[in-house]
Amino acid sequence: MPSAFHVQGFNGSTVQCSMFREELLFIIISYLCATKNNRVTTMKTDKLIQLKNPVKNYFLMLIGLVIYTFGYSAFMLPNKLTGGGIAGLSTILYYGTSCPVGISNFVLNAILILIGAKTLGKRFAINTIFCTAISSALFGLFQSIITEPLIANDLLSNAVLGAAISAIGVGLTISYGGNTGGTDIIILMILKYKNIPYGRISMYINVLIIGSSYFIVHDIQTLIYCYIYMFSYSYVSDMVMDGYRKTFQIIIFTNKPKEIADRITNEVHRGVTVLKAYGWYSKEDKDVLMVLAHRTDKQDIMQVINQEDPDAFISIDKVQGVFGKNFDELKREV
Repeated sequence: MPSAFHVQGFNGSTVQCSMFREELLFIIISYLCATKNNRVTTMKTDKLIQLKNPVKNYFLMLIGLVIYTFGYSAFMLPNKLTGGGIAGLSTILYYGTSCPVGISNFVLNAILILIGAKTLGKRFAINTIFCTAISSALFGLFQSIITEPLIANDLLSNAVLGAAISAIGVGLTISYGGNTGGTDIIILMILKYKNIPYGRISMYINVLIIGSSYFIVHDIQTLIYCYIYMFSYSYVSDMVMDGYRKTFQIIIFTNKPKEIADRITNEVHRGVTVLKAYGWYSKEDKDVLMVLAHRTDKQDIMQVINQEDPDAFISIDKVQGVFGKNFDELKREV
């Protein structure tokens, strides 16, 4: 291991790195979140990563919307539980006036789309219209099919499952350029300029929306379970979104630095920084490679290293924040 080095870099990124510990929640949320995190792709906070295949984007948005609307319709509506966002407002209207959730969801979202389209751009407006139309139709479909609680006489399980499944669906939808409309429009407008966790903003807004449901249900116990849904949803959505943008710092000690650096640059399209190091044990100068990579690039980099130098020594750290070209932009923290 080297005892001293200086940096000779050419990727220009500013790095803020630290190890962090994942907090544990109860088993079902952790299991569901971990399962989804193994399948999601990297997401930038301010700009969604655009994939080359738009058909795939919209297909995965659709899958996310199906998961989201199913989780909400199957576990929340039959138990007269209220969630947050426009879906929550639509639910309150449904309980008070019997207006179908899909209809009020579409109307309220249309108003917010007009407000957010100018700020968030044409592509965002198109994707929001797509997601709003699909989610409204799915709400109507699931509401007509699922009329009885899937889990009877257990509001806690319904609230937790509804939160976990809905949050996973929302995370998948947003990561591929979509959103669930409603308060997501407000949240994404804020995230365009501020580094604030998605779940925290969502929680602030949803506290007010869910609290207002008391005037319809008049039941403190039901209101408590609605808040359990809200906190669980915020927690899982933050974990899912963090999974999308997870980044790794890979340090490579190898006897073939040029070969590995060339392949990572040309095949994986990631910048490589050369650290001039001196090994105290070997008494030799070494070129150590440092790579900052999204989670989707990690496996490709490991394959390159294994093919070029199976005896290479590799250190991998989870990075809390990477700011610069091809990563996140620096924004004013609040």
